[in-house]
This record gives sequence, C-alpha cells and structure tokens, in this order.
Amino acid sequence: MASNPANPANHLPYFFGNITREEAEEYLMQGGVSDGLFLLRQSRNYLGGFALSLAHGRKVHHYTIEREHSEEADGLICLLRKPFNRPPGVEPKTGPFEDLKENLIREYVKQTWNLQGDALEQAIISQKPQLEKLIATTAHEKMPWFHGKISREESEHRILVGLKNNGKFLIRERDNSGSYALCLLNDGKVLHYRIDRDKTGKLSIPEGKRFDTLWQLVEHYSYKPDGLLRVLTIPCSRLGSENGELLLVHYIPIMSPFFHFPGGIISRLKSYTFPKAGSKKVHHTVFLGFSLRYFVFVQKTDQREALPMDTEVYESPYADPDEMRPKNVTLDRNLLSLEDGELGSGNFGTVKKGFYKMKKGSKPVAVKILQNESNDPAVKDELLREANVMQQLDNPYIVRMIGICEAEAWMLVMEMAELGPLNKFLQKNRHVTEKNITELVHQVSMGMKYLEESNFVHRDLAARNVLLVTQHYAKISDFGLSKALSADESYYKAQSHGKWPVKWYAPECMNFYKFSSKSDVWSFGVLMWEAFSYGQKPYKGMKGGEVAQMIERGERMERPEVCPTEVYDLMKLCWTYNIDDRPGFVAVEMRLRNYYYDISH
Repeated sequence: MASNPANPANHLPYFFGNITREEAEEYLMQGGVSDGLFLLRQSRNYLGGFALSLAHGRKVHHYTIEREHSEEADGLICLLRKPFNRPPGVEPKTGPFEDLKENLIREYVKQTWNLQGDALEQAIISQKPQLEKLIATTAHEKMPWFHGKISREESEHRILVGLKNNGKFLIRERDNSGSYALCLLNDGKVLHYRIDRDKTGKLSIPEGKRFDTLWQLVEHYSYKPDGLLRVLTIPCSRLGSENGELLLVHYIPIMSPFFHFPGGIISRLKSYTFPKAGSKKVHHTVFLGFSLRYFVFVQKTDQREALPMDTEVYESPYADPDEMRPKNVTLDRNLLSLEDGELGSGNFGTVKKGFYKMKKGSKPVAVKILQNESNDPAVKDELLREANVMQQLDNPYIVRMIGICEAEAWMLVMEMAELGPLNKFLQKNRHVTEKNITELVHQVSMGMKYLEESNFVHRDLAARNVLLVTQHYAKISDFGLSKALSADESYYKAQSHGKWPVKWYAPECMNFYKFSSKSDVWSFGVLMWEAFSYGQKPYKGMKGGEVAQMIERGERMERPEVCPTEVYDLMKLCWTYNIDDRPGFVAVEMRLRNYYYDISH
C-alpha cells in the first residue's frame, strides 16, 4: 500500500507504518531478535500515536511512545541499539482508515457546509487536522455495524435476522454516558460486551486494550479475540429507515472472501464513491464484490469547536444564486444601517459596524466611511481604487467587499471580522497557543498564495491588516496600497516614496521602489514575527533608516521567545535579501502547511 505522505515518521527507514504486533514480531525475528533491535510502527490504539517494538532476551516487547529513549533505557527493557530497517521497496503500511479518510473528509465538508470547487479545497487544506480528528472520532457513525441507540433485545433481533455466521456483530449505544455494547454472535447465541469510556476518553471492553475510537477497537478485534469468545467477522448492517437515514440489511454470498480472511474489517472497504454535486444521493460502496449502502452522513449538532466554514463569511454572500450582485457594486443606502461607535479610524476616516439587508436577512458588515471635508478628488479616488481591487477578489482568507455606497459620505462596505486586528488580539490574549498562531498565519499564507496566483501585490501586509473572524479564522484586509499586475508584469514600480510602512518592506521596495509578490513574502515574514511575539512592534525603538542599515548589514530580527525553530527558519527565508532567492507564497504556504499538520497530529 502507498504510504501516507502526511505521516511525519514516513521518512524513517525503521518505520513500518500500520502493521500489527504480530507482523512487527515477525520482522524482528527475521532480523535475528538481538538485544536492542527495534522498529517503529503506527499505534493501532491511539490516533496519531506510535508503538515501539524492541527485542530483548529472544522476545519482542512493545511500548507506546511517550518520550525519547535513545540515550537511556528510561523504562525500556534495554537500550535501542540497532534499528531494523524496512526491506528495499517496502513502504510504510497505510492504516485501514487512511484510504477512506480523504473521501470521508471531502464528503463531510460537502454535505455539512454545502461547499464545492475552490471553497471546498481551501476548507480541506486549512482545516485538515481538525477534520481528520472529527472524521476519525465520528467515523463509527457511518459504519454498517454501528446501530446507534437500540435496546439489547432489538440488537439480538437484528443479529439473528438473515445469516447466522459466527462472528457476526454490531455495536450499539448503551446510554448517554458515552458507553457502548458490542453484540457478537457465537454458536447461535448473542453475547454482549460492555464498552466503557475512561476519564481520558479511551474506549475498552472490561480488562481489555484501550482505544481512541470505536473503529480502531473493531479493527483490533477483527484480527484476534483478545478477551472475546471469537474474532469479529461480519458486520450486521442496520435495519429499516430512521430519520432519513438509509439503513439496509444486505445478503452476503457464502463464497464471499469474508469467510476466508479474518481480520481487517475496516481494511476491507476497497472503494468508496460519492454522488456528484446535484445528483441524487445514492450511497454506494463496493465491498469485496458485493455492495452495501452505508456511510450515510446524518446532520447532527455535534459539540465541537467552530470552524471557519461555520461562519457567515467563509463564502461570498453572492455565492448564493438568490443573492444578486448589485450592478457596478453600488449599494442602496436604504438597505444599510450603521451602529454608533467606531471599530477603528485612520487618515481615510472611520470604520463602523453596520448591517446590510440582503434577500435572506441582514448581514453584519464593516463600513469604511470616507472623511473628505475638503472634497479632495484624490481621497475619493483612493477609496474607489481599493474598491476596484477588492471586487476582483474572492477567497475565504481575504476580507470581501459587499459593495460601495455614495450617500452622506463615500462608504466601502465589507465583510465583518468581529475580533479585529491580529496584533491587538494577541496583545490581549497571551494564552493563545503556538498551534493556534501557526493555524492563523497558515491561513494568511493561503490568502497571499491566492493573491500571488491572481497577480495582485498587497503592499501593506502586516498583523494590523489581518482581521480575525474567530480565534481560529483570519482574513487579510486593507487593500488601499494594493496593485493589480498585468499578465506580463512581475512587479509594480512606484513613481516616488510615499507614506510607506517601511519596517515591513523588502530592500528592493526601499532601494528601487519595486513591489512584487516576493516583496509581500518579506512582509509576511515580519507578520509571522509579530504573531509569534504576541503583537509586539517589529524593530522596536528603531527608525526606518536604522532598520534599512541593519538589513543591509545582513542582520535580522531575533527569534521571538515562543517561536518554534521551524517557523523562525521560514521567517529568515522570507527575509532573503536577493529577491530571486526568496521563495514565493506557493512554497511558503506548503512549508507552513506541513509544519501545521505535523504539530496538529
């Protein structure tokens, strides 16, 4: 099987992936089981965990990985002396859930948030760690053997309908405390095993192995009884139809490979196909030569942290076909109401919170109100230029424009981001974790990658211009200095030095007035520094000229105290002096994505 590229251990030659204890023991036996011979494998009990198999005294011992053991035995039976590497051509074995996971995530996002196209892809990339955990911990609900809350008597009735082969099983919910029951057919009698959840959330039968998820528990007991009277063989599919959920009993041919190959209930799901958007929802899965309709996604109000896709601003309001974009993006002032108080202010005027009435209800908006008492046409032109840039942009990680309004003043109406600028939020919230900050700056890199691909240069990328919708959802704002490049242009050249945020600017901006996506990358490095220093000002106490001299000397800002080395290395890469050697946002986003996935597992 192909290895899972997201697994941080795949590059280790002694990592064998999702093999069983018995397979690990067989490999080490082949290697001579000398004291200290070891290999690493994926834990089959804990999500994202690992297990160490170590030879000593002609026996193989197994440990769940919790700390490094390379220098001292520290709880191990002996030192790790010699890794047993995978034979040539052998890739780490993919876990039984991995093949299904990508499709399950895609279908979950499609059905939960009704997303398609680029919005779907952006959701999957930015929220993959959260979605993987969500899918992994709720996957049992889509399995044919999970019957939900039914009585003991009903479970026995269901198992005894149709085929009565030994090992036929189902799992049911027992009560609201998070416990389940495994119901197993043995010689015509249905046995019931309680599955309890301990204080840490782990699941187990009495005196049995502990697992993070029900599907891991089922997979384990399909390989060996390990406390049960026999192994699990055939899932008892659900009966009837309840609450719109399609639940079927399916006849399984007696010559099915089910009866010849014990183990790997989840592994037997060979393919999983979903209906295309707009087609009738027929849930059909090929299951070793016969079909089962299952994995039906049922909408439930689940207790989980809000994701960006849960907010009103993940997609443009105009993504709804019933909401027509106004001609020339000019809004009706009568549909716009403004609240008292300001969200912010600047040379241009003020920003206020408001509500814009659309066909499907009022939408909270941020309104940039131009103060132009002198009636200077240049001030109005600047606002219209910003509006012109914004109306061309549509990405979940960029503040979208709803429209412009000319009334008592010129107004630019935009999506609302309640929590305000990233730098101010982090100054007030020192509890925000490194992982959370990484998540946010990765989202910014996704928005900037979109700008780069759309041939736009931001020219004012800084933490003050990243607005938070939630603590886990960032959007790039303030396109007042932004420029659209033509297809044959790679940079914009300013005619003269303006009121520029020089501490965020790359050397070529200051020296030659040249701006490109690569100069935005430099600014992004400064933004990351701001984020990991919890909103501190960069180059504190220094003037612009002093900063320029420091950069020319090859010096850079030091690593913020809580900043991981991997992120600081990326910052320094963003601050590469030579523009040709500096990475673009495609490379920056991918590097941040991989790091974020690694620390999230």
